Amino acid sequence: MSTSLLTNIGELTTNVAASDGDRHGTLLGAAVLIEDGRISWVGSASDAPDADEIVDAGGCAVIPGFVDSHSHLVFGGDRAAEFEARMAGQKYAAGGIRSTVAATRAASDVELRARLRGFVDELLAQGTTTIEIKSGYGLSVADEERLVRLAAEVTPEVTFLGAHVVPAEYADRADEYVDLVTGPMLDACAPHSRWIDVFCETGAFSVAQSRRVLEAGIAKGLMPRVHASQLGPGDGVRLAVELGAASIDHGTYLTDDDIAALAASDTVLTLLPGVEFSTRQPYPDARRLIDAGVTVALACDTNPGSSFTSSMAFCIAIAVRDMGMTPAEAVWAATAGGARALRRDDVGAITPGARADLVLLTAPTRIHLAYRPGVPLVDRVWKDGAAVYAASGIARGTDTHGSLAR
Repeated sequence: MSTSLLTNIGELTTNVAASDGDRHGTLLGAAVLIEDGRISWVGSASDAPDADEIVDAGGCAVIPGFVDSHSHLVFGGDRAAEFEARMAGQKYAAGGIRSTVAATRAASDVELRARLRGFVDELLAQGTTTIEIKSGYGLSVADEERLVRLAAEVTPEVTFLGAHVVPAEYADRADEYVDLVTGPMLDACAPHSRWIDVFCETGAFSVAQSRRVLEAGIAKGLMPRVHASQLGPGDGVRLAVELGAASIDHGTYLTDDDIAALAASDTVLTLLPGVEFSTRQPYPDARRLIDAGVTVALACDTNPGSSFTSSMAFCIAIAVRDMGMTPAEAVWAATAGGARALRRDDVGAITPGARADLVLLTAPTRIHLAYRPGVPLVDRVWKDGAAVYAASGIARGTDTHGSLAR
């Protein structure tokens, strides 16, 4: 069994709270030993054990691989014209999803798979090693089934989101569509999924309809997540907390009662700053949320309509610049926070026993992710101990198209 030692790390972010009160577990002059795809030792470089392979970090920073707990990566077409219209003043609305549904239904499995794997390569090159992928652009039994099936080829974190919006063929018959989602569609998609989600929002699904969807998924063994409070305040947050959802995503418009409910629960609030950037909605006040005791995650929400970015570094920069987070808090939210939103304890931290998902930056500290926005700072990426990306284009253990499986 071979071992690899990543040493001469200038700043190591472990996300393991230290006895001195440092929640982020920051170590200087550190080293990490990788064995059989897992972290087996973390400590001072001067105390590092012997290893078969030595990788010199050159005094640069190392962070856990990003954990992106909210994406929509299986779709056809794009909505560049819609983005241009928004930049000219048109208001964002949930109904634009239907144009992506049409393009996705028209695309073949081969086309969707190729595009999905291209996105996976893109993610790995930017330091994302764990990702959740939702369906929601098929909205028929056959199309939703193929979206979750394709997503399951690259990640175990697959979410069935048949309740994204009501498709055109069910216009004015939303309850009938919910019957389809909670019946034949759920039966077809549950075998490929870990999660159930619903867009609980004006223009999408009511609280009562959302409850039906989530409870049906829970009965099938899926765990709940909820899109809510993106377009305005509503009761989606309280529904999510009541049903023990792992996360409530968006949360652009939250009341004091919503924040109190989240702070008293195990439900993570996943903030999606790329959405506010693209839609020109107000940014959530992350400072207020964190100070109130809410567990916050950051995710990209990669999708063609409201956030067509896959850069977690970009989202970190926005969270620091416009949402009141410190760089350390934003990196934690994009790693450990995402892991909590997926109820994972094997990713999002650099500690013995965790998966060896690591990112070496071409920077001395994690601060540079926000300090140098738009600059590609990822030098090398390891997933499960295997080198899957190098800025030089040479990485051992990778192929033309990567995978975020496990």
